[in-house]
Amino acid sequence: MVFEADSLMINSAFVLICTAMVILMTPGVGFFYGGLVRKKNLISMVMLSFVSLALVTVQWVVLGYSLSFGHDIGGIIGGLDYFMLQGVGMNGEPVPDMLFMIFQLAFAAITLAIVTSAVAERIKLSSFIIFGLLWTTFIYDPLVHWVWGGGWMQALGVVDFAGGIVVHIGAGFAALALALVIGARLGFGENSLEPHNIPLTLLGGALLWFGWFGFNAGSALGINETAINAFVVTNISAASGALSWMAVSWVKSKPSSLGMISGAIAGLGAITPAAGFVGPVSAMCIGAVAGALCYEALLFRMRHSLDESLDAWAIHGVGGLWGTIAIGIFAVPVIGGVSGLFAGGNTQMVLQVAGALSAVLFAFCGTFVISKFVDTIFGLRVTEDEEYVGLDISQHGETMN
Repeated sequence: MVFEADSLMINSAFVLICTAMVILMTPGVGFFYGGLVRKKNLISMVMLSFVSLALVTVQWVVLGYSLSFGHDIGGIIGGLDYFMLQGVGMNGEPVPDMLFMIFQLAFAAITLAIVTSAVAERIKLSSFIIFGLLWTTFIYDPLVHWVWGGGWMQALGVVDFAGGIVVHIGAGFAALALALVIGARLGFGENSLEPHNIPLTLLGGALLWFGWFGFNAGSALGINETAINAFVVTNISAASGALSWMAVSWVKSKPSSLGMISGAIAGLGAITPAAGFVGPVSAMCIGAVAGALCYEALLFRMRHSLDESLDAWAIHGVGGLWGTIAIGIFAVPVIGGVSGLFAGGNTQMVLQVAGALSAVLFAFCGTFVISKFVDTIFGLRVTEDEEYVGLDISQHGETMN
């Protein structure tokens, strides 16, 4: 009995630390994105991440956690068992329910922050708040329930260790849909829209790489072999993605620091769903493919003049899609109890593809509808004059001077 109590305390301490690391990732996204925009929009870009954290915290406490993890309703959504966190206390295994709740809250917050890539330098703050509440409630929460809360994907056997479907496919393909609705920035394709502060983006990338250890290892919900494996493969995939992106981009131009950190994020996004199911060598393959694949996705976006401004789709969406499918290739039962193609399993590959494509369709189409609704009723973007002077001044009355 003493051992069980000690085990609960140790696991709780571990997940508390991981939760703080994941929460730190949300301003990390703000810094990563903030360095990529023009100076006149830096404050606005960072603020969108902080707004995401605050907004989702309240939404998750009131309704989001219950919709995600309440009793299953038709495999689609959770019930209102935990409305306003009623019944969520200090019981539960392997960590208390209250701790699990806030760990999952941190995931929800960073997911909305990732979506802000689509609206850089042109979104009205008021419209973003409305969009964020609707999107988290009607897109993110159902995805969580489908995969982790007893919904139809989980019932079928689709697996997602730490958020390839829930976070990265959800945010990446949502960003693509939102970008199509809001339209390109003024001067896109005509004027220079170069990043104004590359070191700030590298700092944001460093915070993300650091926080991702909490993201993936913490999803084991305790100090165990799964957590150790997730930690190790996370770093390997990030490094492989960084080197892969650098290598393929070097063929066409000079190897940039932005390219290398983008490749690392691609590798991190790709290993997220697979971290509890694959080993180090497989993680190296997953990261290497992610770096090259996401780089090609970025080039595809540019060739088609799509202003998904900061490439959440190319990096998170495509990376998460690849990583989710990669489980069906590389998973070994000795690590996570799931057999991929290389381990002689055929079924998991079919399940992973079906789950990933279903999430793509739901996130893209659902976000497109929500975006159209907000744009029609409230207007998504600022006026041309406000966009010209920059959102720091026009939306927040602040400058970098």
